[in-house]
Amino acid sequence: MIITRSWLNEWIDLSGISTDELVKTFNSIGLEVDSVTTSSIPQKIVFGRVLECEKHPDADKLNVCKVDLGTGVRQIVCGASNVRAGLDVVVATIGAVMPDGTLIKPVKLRGIESEGMICSAKEIGLADFQSGILELDNSIGKYKIGGEVSQNNIFNDDIIEIELTANRGDCLSIRGIARELSAAFDRTLKDRSIVENEDKRVGIGRIFALSHENNLNVDIRYKAVDFKNLKLPLLVKLRLSQIEEKRESDIESLMEYVTHDSGVVLRAYNHSFFCTKNETLAKASLCQDENGFASIMARENKKASTVGIIQEDASRATNSEGIVLIEASYIPPDIISKQMQSKKMAAGPAYYRTSRGSEPDLDQGLNYCIYFIESNSTSTVFGGTIELCDMHEDKIISVGKKEIDEIVGANIDKAKITKILKNLGFETTKSSADNFIVSVPRFRHDIVNRQDIAEEIVRLIGIDNIPSKPFTFTEDNRLEDDYVNYKKRRTYRHKAAYSGFFETVHFVFDEKKVLEEYGFETIDESKELLNPIVNTLDTLRTTLLSGLLRAASNNSKNGYLSVKLFEVGSVFNSQREESLRMAMLFSGDRESQSLANAGKPLKVDFGFFVQKISNIIGAFELREFKTSHSLSHPFQSACVLIDGEAVGEIFRLHPNVEESYDLGVTYMCELDFEKLPNSLKTANKTSRYQSSYRDLSIVMPKEMPYQKVKSVIEEFATEELVRFYPVDNYSDASLGENTSLSIRFVLQSFDKTLEEEDITKSMDAILDALNNELGIKIR
Repeated sequence: MIITRSWLNEWIDLSGISTDELVKTFNSIGLEVDSVTTSSIPQKIVFGRVLECEKHPDADKLNVCKVDLGTGVRQIVCGASNVRAGLDVVVATIGAVMPDGTLIKPVKLRGIESEGMICSAKEIGLADFQSGILELDNSIGKYKIGGEVSQNNIFNDDIIEIELTANRGDCLSIRGIARELSAAFDRTLKDRSIVENEDKRVGIGRIFALSHENNLNVDIRYKAVDFKNLKLPLLVKLRLSQIEEKRESDIESLMEYVTHDSGVVLRAYNHSFFCTKNETLAKASLCQDENGFASIMARENKKASTVGIIQEDASRATNSEGIVLIEASYIPPDIISKQMQSKKMAAGPAYYRTSRGSEPDLDQGLNYCIYFIESNSTSTVFGGTIELCDMHEDKIISVGKKEIDEIVGANIDKAKITKILKNLGFETTKSSADNFIVSVPRFRHDIVNRQDIAEEIVRLIGIDNIPSKPFTFTEDNRLEDDYVNYKKRRTYRHKAAYSGFFETVHFVFDEKKVLEEYGFETIDESKELLNPIVNTLDTLRTTLLSGLLRAASNNSKNGYLSVKLFEVGSVFNSQREESLRMAMLFSGDRESQSLANAGKPLKVDFGFFVQKISNIIGAFELREFKTSHSLSHPFQSACVLIDGEAVGEIFRLHPNVEESYDLGVTYMCELDFEKLPNSLKTANKTSRYQSSYRDLSIVMPKEMPYQKVKSVIEEFATEELVRFYPVDNYSDASLGENTSLSIRFVLQSFDKTLEEEDITKSMDAILDALNNELGIKIR
């Protein structure tokens, strides 16, 4: 939300309050300031008046002007097509240094002396919002010919951009922001009540009729204007450029200006769009369209607009002459958001405002728009209003002063509570000495309970202004599950960091399109987000892998040859049930380039990555496994088991995915954090006698899983066998459909150093079992 200090001053008196103090106040009341820009005009640029304007004798596109600068009349040669006698302008005088560094000095243009420069908006450092030179008018306030432009508050203004959360749609207007300042500084909003003179006006009913269906949850009002000679004031053009809004026509520019000022969503319709040939009575209907949205329809089922979402181009008023219907509308944001979630459609600029909560007081925006038109044109306004109001009940919240004090943590004066709520637009009555009955204004759809009321009090008083109190322990300090879970999470994060991985933290939101593309589970439609922050974060994440991939891709694009990342965070299943997972990623080189590797480090491989994961989570086993998603390489993926229980998956990224994310060889692992071990470590007795090693190469069918071999060895192993693990797998043409698997056995006794006879006995027992159970023999 972009505001300017001078614009705010039209709603609230800011005298004596510096811009720095404004910014600090915004931040303290929860309206985070994103940026502050000062629009300042250099010295020696003054207001002037063109007294005479003649064509240059030797140049068709130049004019020789006599310009009153207050201190005297100067001759200035100007090439602007809109310069003319009687025009008030901005003039850079001799000695002025322009924003681009140009020094203004006397020059001859085609033989004619020129003492200064009549300026355009761009030349004095403003946005290029008007072709030709600036044409001044009384919208910028009083000014004196010869006076410095830098002294005018409209030109020398502070532009403030505020980052609003999605639930504060009431602040998407100058009036809404001023209302917040009214409560913060205890200054009343300026009254802008406009009384219309309806005498001798032709009624709107002569030219427009509206039929409607019931129960559409829409408030809508119409005024009609026969436009003539509309001229947008300089102030409107300047401010629209400051808030970075541009519309195709003057009428639509005016609608945008009043909407930004008041918060009321306004639209302008071409009256003839609703008329049939040779008729002057326009007929429109407000009804539910095929997707369930409230829509304005013309005859022959032509759609003019979907209320609060988008207007059809054919119905827009783009000419500055003729009869125009001006519409003000309001739809509760929760209703329109749910509709858009279930039936998505193209949306126009108005949807951002309506989906977050526009201003429901339609009269104050509509009346100001009509007043503005009458003040800046010779247009004729039709009398009366055609309106449709949806019935709604005021939201009432009962809250006690004691409750507020307990939530705030301080004793707040009752009069101060009442004043804060009143300035914020709440109506309060006292049901008893210490209880408040609060009527929530319709524009504050985010207020639903007494805690919200208390938060408003805290927000306006300021957390720093609440006196600190020492903690009071009312019960014994006991270690609960929360502490155990916190400690477990911290332990695994530290282990990952010690193993060389860097922690990443992402939003719990993700892009649904990406999750569906790679075959991940997504949230059920009935439980999806109603108001996503942005289109690329439109669902709750069901995996940590997509976030790690994006982070790794960004690191790779920034020139990192080795990327090692991990994250511990929440994910959600299709029913929005939350769980905790841990994910790791290793991409590119195993290590940095050095003398030891001759500047050519090896790439990460499956075994290396598995060892890294083992350093973090301890001992585990791998089992053949096919992932349910398409991120993984079809031949390099496995299930991770701890004590026989599946806790996650480990895989190499599919080469196509590596290429799409600009990554080298990449391995990933995602684990169910709650299934990772967190028990106390127990010391086991170890033998003081030397261990012995034996390698056996057995011939087994290629299709036989290693798990079968492992199970037989474990079942028939003697007590001397400490552990065993495969070390090599070999096949060639001579082996046919078989493969040669080499297994290393570690044998040790607690009673003595094993002799060759003991080792041979243990190995023979294993070989006999493999032969009898699986038909496998030594190579």
